[in-house]
Amino acid sequence: MKTEIKKVDSIRREISIEVSGDIVKNKFEDVFKRVARDAKVQGFRPGKAPRDIVEKQYGSVVRENVLRELVPDVYNEAMQKENLDVVGLPEITEVQLDKNSLSFKAKVEVSPEIVIENYKNIKINFKKTNVADDEVKRGIDSLKEQYKIEEVDDRLAKSLGYPGTQELERAIERQIFMNKENQEHARIENEIIENITKDFVFELPQSLIKRQLDDMLKQAKVDLALKGVPRETIDSQEKVLIEKLEPEAKKHVLVYLVFAQIAKKENIPSDDNMSRHVMEFLLREADWQVV
Repeated sequence: MKTEIKKVDSIRREISIEVSGDIVKNKFEDVFKRVARDAKVQGFRPGKAPRDIVEKQYGSVVRENVLRELVPDVYNEAMQKENLDVVGLPEITEVQLDKNSLSFKAKVEVSPEIVIENYKNIKINFKKTNVADDEVKRGIDSLKEQYKIEEVDDRLAKSLGYPGTQELERAIERQIFMNKENQEHARIENEIIENITKDFVFELPQSLIKRQLDDMLKQAKVDLALKGVPRETIDSQEKVLIEKLEPEAKKHVLVYLVFAQIAKKENIPSDDNMSRHVMEFLLREADWQVV
């Protein structure tokens, strides 16, 4: 295999790839045998037609299948050979194929070079969670409004699955406590993210931004549909939604790339749970202060 890399800019590469010899010949032979086995040629039973007739009638099919199977394999091998950290799908151009050789160019985006050092011992101010009596009272008042009643009594408590009003009040208190805990955890994680990404300025791969934006746009449309917004209205708002969501999509990509670099340095598996595992690592390594 011959490969030649051209650096287009900080995150784009153009790779010229060429293979020849047995890898191409064997692929042609393998594909031809499969096509010939099922080929329908007038005057012959399937699989019994002469090779030259099958090649003449099904040559374009064989070539198409060879390209479909061989190009991805050769491309992946080339990326491993060059040790490129490719993001997104390649743009394949200038494909040339004969029975002895295959060559093409692949335009790809790669992860930007990120040097990250100060991600341990991040200072975290943890605020103890307390639930005040007036917060519980507001929870009870909202129940009154919801059920249009003057007082919360045992009858209501039982209808909600509690023996009496004391147990209901404790349940309201627990719910408020959990909500505040979750808000505090979210605040801490957001502070860590801001802390380790604030100084990074680099070009983001457009393929990752597009993928993230597509996912967010799809979810936004689902949320609007669940709220009863007509499909025509949702479709007409797509441009506005994209403009609104794009900054957040870019932030997601930035965080993902920084987290991926931390995962690489700390030998954290780069799987679907990578971001969660990196955040858990950062939380363990942080400098916790209880306030």
